[in-house]
Amino acid sequence: MKIRGAVLEEMGRERPYADSRPITVGELDLDGPGPTEILVRMEAAGVCHSDLSVVDGNRPRPMPMLLGHEAAGRVEKVGYDVEDIQVGDRVVMSFLPRCGECRECRTDGRLPCSVGSRTNNEGTLLSGSKHLTRDGETVHHHLGVSGFATHAVVDQASAVVVPEEVPPEVAAVLGCAVLTGGGAVLNAARPGPEDSIMIVGLGGVGMAALITALAQDVREVIAVDTLPAKLERARQLGAHRTCTPQEVAEQGITADRVIEAAGHPRAFETAAGAIGFGGTMVTVGLPSPRATVEIAPLPLTARAQSIVGSYLGSAVPRRDVPEYARLYLAGKLPVEELISRTIRLEDVNEAMDQLADGEAVRQVILFD
Repeated sequence: MKIRGAVLEEMGRERPYADSRPITVGELDLDGPGPTEILVRMEAAGVCHSDLSVVDGNRPRPMPMLLGHEAAGRVEKVGYDVEDIQVGDRVVMSFLPRCGECRECRTDGRLPCSVGSRTNNEGTLLSGSKHLTRDGETVHHHLGVSGFATHAVVDQASAVVVPEEVPPEVAAVLGCAVLTGGGAVLNAARPGPEDSIMIVGLGGVGMAALITALAQDVREVIAVDTLPAKLERARQLGAHRTCTPQEVAEQGITADRVIEAAGHPRAFETAAGAIGFGGTMVTVGLPSPRATVEIAPLPLTARAQSIVGSYLGSAVPRRDVPEYARLYLAGKLPVEELISRTIRLEDVNEAMDQLADGEAVRQVILFD
């Protein structure tokens, strides 16, 4: 079938992307779903740093590639071996499919699926198949989703059904920002009611961690960022305290649980320096592969501190997405507040500039 999508032609072009236009929007051919795959008509797709990291070359991927991994849509067709997903369902995409059979899939989300990670790197779906072409040339899939398009074929392991009452734009954000940021809190940090929790970096993932922490009624939620506008937004969402990284260092502010969500080495150092006695830092941001940090190792021993990595919020999407949807529908998780603006598919290059400049929390593409 013919679809319309946003294809990254080349990584590492100069900014602003509004001028260099690394992403082109046009017509492609999409093959139908295989036995364990589904055809989805996209309704909404979030613009995320994991997309930007391919555009700027920090996460090399095979080119050309149809971007987009944080998305939601309506199922239009299912393969004959698909279970628990039906035509007409609204589904949330997960950018790390789980095969359910490898050693990593038996760690309750702690480790990413080795099969899903490999196929993501290769630009295929979980089965190894590719369904996209343009003028006879293969176009690679992004993280098993390629949601910046009117339609997508994904493996059933990349989709989770959510209630009809969850709006498409909210459903899309559940699949990455909330799954990652919320999971860093619930699955990795696991704060108790008497704990304080600090969120370092208030992008989409950090803000999702913030609202998830607030939903847990912990003792104190501290929000940290360099941008005054993001600190103000955190206060509006209910953060008990906001501060800059400089204030954290100068005032010696610490927390029992610290979430690093910026994916930047300086944010990592700020977070590591703010771990309280016996506390835990969870790093969920994705920095450049070339990034390095400098931290003092002594406190890890002398103050019984821990640093834990968490990919995709240590999530099991089919377990966790329904819980976030439930919290949203119960009025406890204001996911809609994470959405800075809605845009057209044709605005995707400009959206990457906004994201790179730190001007947006979450921009969401809406499809007609």
